[in-house]
Amino acid sequence: MPVWGIVNQKGGVGKTTTAVNLAAGLAQKGHRTLLLDADPQGNATTGLGVDKRQVRGTLYDVIQRTVSDPNATDAVRNVVLTVSPNLDLVPSTLDLAGAESVLMNAVGKEQILREAVAGVYKDYEWIIIDAPPSLGLLTVNILAACDKIIVPLQTEFYAMEGVSHLLTTIDVVKRRINPRLEVAKVLLTMYDARNNLAQNVAEEVQGYFGSKVSRVIIPRNVRLSEAPSFGEPALSKFPESKGAVAYRELVDEVLQECVAL
Repeated sequence: MPVWGIVNQKGGVGKTTTAVNLAAGLAQKGHRTLLLDADPQGNATTGLGVDKRQVRGTLYDVIQRTVSDPNATDAVRNVVLTVSPNLDLVPSTLDLAGAESVLMNAVGKEQILREAVAGVYKDYEWIIIDAPPSLGLLTVNILAACDKIIVPLQTEFYAMEGVSHLLTTIDVVKRRINPRLEVAKVLLTMYDARNNLAQNVAEEVQGYFGSKVSRVIIPRNVRLSEAPSFGEPALSKFPESKGAVAYRELVDEVLQECVAL
């Protein structure tokens, strides 16, 4: 059962859009999928139409309970919301900003999320985690829980800024905590073929990461930006849009890679 994280310490790179549409696309293909919103901004939660004021429990509650009771294997299951056929969500609110302090004093603080998620492994075929735009202890927990990582990179100026720090963090977690962790794909996002800068950035990224770069490039597309305001992934709200088509291709690519393994 694959656990994939969508990680970049920079905001505004299409991270949550990728997490939501990848999870939705897997669910549309008939795969029982769980999306963990691990960003205190809670954008994935809102983007799936969940009113954060009405949720009965969040990822913050999961972390708190797992820290206080290592035998609480049902912590995740107790806060899961079903948002569409085959797609469940662990929601997030601003409370999650307090997770760092809770984790800091925990024994095995880097692996709390991994313990929590293990309680629902048998319930799902895929788990997708939307990471926060930082490289703090919560993100380390995400890296410890994941098998593979997708790194979205916008095809804009400064796209590569901070990437070396992210890769160093991933390498340290792989060596010390989670030897199965790998960067599966670097995903180019917000691509405008009419823009020379976007083409140059794409070439730079492909030259640096080589085969790690996804064959799929996510275009700059207004429908991807509009879909969250309707509380739906672009795949279901605007299925014929260029952005939705690209994310369906990404889903196929991810599934093909897993079959190949």
